[in-house]
Amino acid sequence: MAKNKTTETVASVADYLTAIADQKKREDCTLLIQLFEQHSGYAPKMWGTAIVGFGRYAYQYESGHSGEAPIVGLAARATALTLYLGSEFENRESLLEQFGKFKAGKGCIYVKKIEDIDTKILGEMVKESVAYRLANNNSK
Repeated sequence: MAKNKTTETVASVADYLTAIADQKKREDCTLLIQLFEQHSGYAPKMWGTAIVGFGRYAYQYESGHSGEAPIVGLAARATALTLYLGSEFENRESLLEQFGKFKAGKGCIYVKKIEDIDTKILGEMVKESVAYRLANNNSK
């Protein structure tokens, strides 16, 4: 079985932020990291080369593939800030209705800039996502 690419590393979150060329994206990412840390209760850690994750949980799919992933996380991608919050947490849809301007995938939310969203709602989504994962997985 192939090794998971997205694993927790000892790389520096500060170095990751410094490497973000776009100043606005770097500032937004810095604020998001602070918000995620405050509302998740976990310190930021690098996962792979491009994801800042908070906490850790174990998963196993029906196929037998297993591994660990951050409970919540974020990444500064070329076209958007990607927020990894999971899709199962309670009140997700009602919170997204109040969230602001975004696009959503199954477990990801994509935003262009922090001014497009309500950061208080994001804080609630981080809390809800962490609470769901802690109640339903082997989280650390």
